[in-house]
Amino acid sequence: MGNVLALDQGTTSSRAIVFNADGLTLGQAQQEFEQIFPRPGWVEHDPSEIWQTQLAVARDALAAAGLAAHEVAAIGITNQRETTVLWDRDTGEPIHNAIVWQDRRTAERCDELRSGSTATLFRECTGLQIDPYFSGTKVAWLLDHVDGARQRAEAGELAFGTVDSWLLWNLTGGRVHATDASNASRTLLFDIHTQTWHPELLAALDVPAAVLPTVRDSSEVYGETDPGLLGGAIPVAGIAGDQQAALFGQMCVQPGMSKNTYGTGCFLLMNTGPEPVASDNGLLTTVAWRLGGQTTYALEGSVFIGGAAVQWLRDGLGIIDSASDVETLAAQVDDSGDIYCVPAFAGLGAPHWDAYARGAVLGITRGTSAAHLARATLEGIAHQVADVLEAMVADSGVQIPELRVDGGAAANDLLLQIQANLIGARVVRPTQLESTALGAAYLAGLATGVWDNTDELARRWGIESLFEPQLADEEVASMRSGWSKAVQRCRGWAREGP
Repeated sequence: MGNVLALDQGTTSSRAIVFNADGLTLGQAQQEFEQIFPRPGWVEHDPSEIWQTQLAVARDALAAAGLAAHEVAAIGITNQRETTVLWDRDTGEPIHNAIVWQDRRTAERCDELRSGSTATLFRECTGLQIDPYFSGTKVAWLLDHVDGARQRAEAGELAFGTVDSWLLWNLTGGRVHATDASNASRTLLFDIHTQTWHPELLAALDVPAAVLPTVRDSSEVYGETDPGLLGGAIPVAGIAGDQQAALFGQMCVQPGMSKNTYGTGCFLLMNTGPEPVASDNGLLTTVAWRLGGQTTYALEGSVFIGGAAVQWLRDGLGIIDSASDVETLAAQVDDSGDIYCVPAFAGLGAPHWDAYARGAVLGITRGTSAAHLARATLEGIAHQVADVLEAMVADSGVQIPELRVDGGAAANDLLLQIQANLIGARVVRPTQLESTALGAAYLAGLATGVWDNTDELARRWGIESLFEPQLADEEVASMRSGWSKAVQRCRGWAREGP
C-alpha cells in the first residue's frame, strides 16, 4: 500500500496525482475553475468550486490509477499560497468568495502599515514584505466588509484558512481546522522564530485569534477523510505551500540547495537550514517546512514574468505559433545580437521591487531579427533568475553548486543552457518534473511509513539532463553588465512626472 495521492490546488486549476512508492505517476486528473474579477485589481475564487473541483479530480485520479481508498496510504496537500477563505464553523459555508493572492484591494492598508509603528515588527517576525500579496490584510478586509463578520469571528463562529486549511476542513468533514508552518508563514500573522501566531501582529491587523487554524508540522497525520468522499477513510498526512513543496520535491534538503520553478513567473528558493536568514537584498525569509518539530527555513525571490514573456512573443507579437517554438527560433542565432529584453510587463519583482518599471527591448539595430528577439527574451528570463540568485548568495554567504529546475519552461534546453552560463553553476533537470505534487506526496508518505526518511527520498531523486556553464567569465560579465544597464533604463518608467 505504498501509494500516495497528492492534491495540487493551484490558482487556475485543481490537480490530483497518484504516486507509487517509487515516485512514479499512476494516475492524474486536472480541472480548471472560474477566475472572478469584481473590480480592476481584485481577484476572487469561489471556495466551494475549489473544493468541488479538487474532490472531483481526486476521484478521477484514483480511478485512472485503478486504486480503491484502502490501497492509498496517505493524502498530501499542496496549494496556491496566501489565498484567503473565511467560513462558518457550523455550516462549513464560506461567508464570501476567496480573496486570491494576486488581489491588490488592500494596497492602501499596506501603505498605512508600512508607515506605522509596527512596520519593523512585521518584517522581523514574519520575514515578509508588508504587501497585499499576503493573507493577513485579506482576512482583515473580509472581517470589515462582510456584514456581521467581525462580531461572529470574535464569538468563535468563523474559521479562517488558506486553501490548504479549507481543503483539510472539507476532507475531514469539518473535524480538523489546521495548517502547516509553511503556509502559516505566508500570512503576516505568524512569528517564524517562535513558530506561533503573534499577538501584536494580530492586534495590528485587528484579526481575532479565535478564527485561526492550529499550526502543525508539514508531515504528520492531521486526520482522516470522511469515508463517503473517496470510498473509504484515508489519512491526510502532508501539507506545504506550492513553492515549498517543490523545494522538497526537488530534495533540496541541505542548506544552500536551491530550486527554480519556471512558470508564468519564476520562484527561486534556497534552503538556509535551521536558522532563518534575514534578507538585505529584497528577498523573503520563509518557512520551507517543519518536520518532527524542527523547522527548515528558506530564502525566496519571485520573478513576476517568466514564461509569460514567451506567451507575449506568441500572443502579442505572433512571431511563434506555440510556446515550444521559441527554442527553435532562438537557436537560429548564436547570440542575441547585443539586444536585451527586460520583460517588466508588471513591474520588477525581487530583488528590484519596482512597481513602476515597464518592459523594454533595447539595442535594436537594422540587423535585429525575430530570432534575436526570441533569444533575448529567453536571456531576459534567465537574467532575472540570476539577479535573484545573486541576492541569495549575498544574503546567505553560500555559493550554490547547482540549481535544480522544474515548471513548464524547464523543458526548454536552450533556456537552461543560458541559465547555467549566466549563473556560473550547473543547472539540473530531474527525471520527475512534477516537483510540487511530488513534494506533497513525499511529506504525506514520510508521515505514514511509505518512506523512512529524506535520505531514502534523496536517493530516489534522478537527473534527466545536466547543463554546465559554457561561456568565459569575461563574456558573462559583459552580458550581466549590459543587462544591468537595460534594467536601469526600465526603472520608474510608469511613474508620473518627467
